Amino acid sequence: MGYPNPNRSHFRATEIWQTASESEQSLSTGWLGRYFDNACSGEDSACGIAISGETPQAFANQTGKGISFNSPQDYQFKGDLSGRNESYFEMANAAEDEGGSIGMLNNSAANVMAASETPVSFLRRTSLDAQVNTDRIQKILKRSRADAQYPNGRLASSLRTVANLIQGGMPTRVYYVSQGGFDTHNNQFGAHANLMREMNESLTAFVQDLKAQGNFERVLLLTFSEFGRRVEENASGGTDHGAAAPMFLIGNGLKPGVVGKHPSLTDLYRGDLKHHTDFRSVYASVLQNWLKVPSEKVLGKPFKPTSIFA
Repeated sequence: MGYPNPNRSHFRATEIWQTASESEQSLSTGWLGRYFDNACSGEDSACGIAISGETPQAFANQTGKGISFNSPQDYQFKGDLSGRNESYFEMANAAEDEGGSIGMLNNSAANVMAASETPVSFLRRTSLDAQVNTDRIQKILKRSRADAQYPNGRLASSLRTVANLIQGGMPTRVYYVSQGGFDTHNNQFGAHANLMREMNESLTAFVQDLKAQGNFERVLLLTFSEFGRRVEENASGGTDHGAAAPMFLIGNGLKPGVVGKHPSLTDLYRGDLKHHTDFRSVYASVLQNWLKVPSEKVLGKPFKPTSIFA
């Protein structure tokens, strides 16, 4: 998978995949964030949850949907809604008295102040929302249990948390987890094998857990990376930034097998694999066939969905 005129910068390539933009276009919202804006009206911010230290750019949106936390233990609301010792509210009141405004962005939620809101009402709304979600998530995780043996590692821990939240009945539509370490410029042979082993074992446990819960049919997994690697090995026993890369999808309603023609290792684009499918066509398939929303409204232009669903 890929896109025309690929970019080999980590930051820019990640931005393209997260926002579903053209290579020469910059967007302020993510493709999942635009899905939240278009399809999750009236829902609270927990319609999207990222197990991450910061909200992913894919979640960036106009309506304040989506929360993120590094670990369940870190996700706690520590404010005071009683009206006493409310430094945030005092700051907001001061700003309001002076005709100004104040915004708040914390490590567990991405909230946006509406044009019609005052700073005080915005802070009260976001604080209440954070407290409600904190209580709900903590209660679910305290009573949940894993129905599979997960390996050690951050990816497995994140997927176990997701499985517990699904088991506990969270109304979340999109979960987001990540695995780092694939920037293998040197000594790739052993490192890449270990990363793929970790990914395989973590996903295997996650799928087993969902099947034991009876929830596997309700879940679709999709993987992506900002780019693949060059075909030719470099002088350090690794590979440098490339272009086209595989995407994996796992789910009960998919057509199994490889989609598209296997890439050539000799017919290359500046030393890189040539992509045969625009990654946004995969997004379009997921939006239309799984999330049941018109993809053009989210992606900004029509992309022909890939034939990945049975």
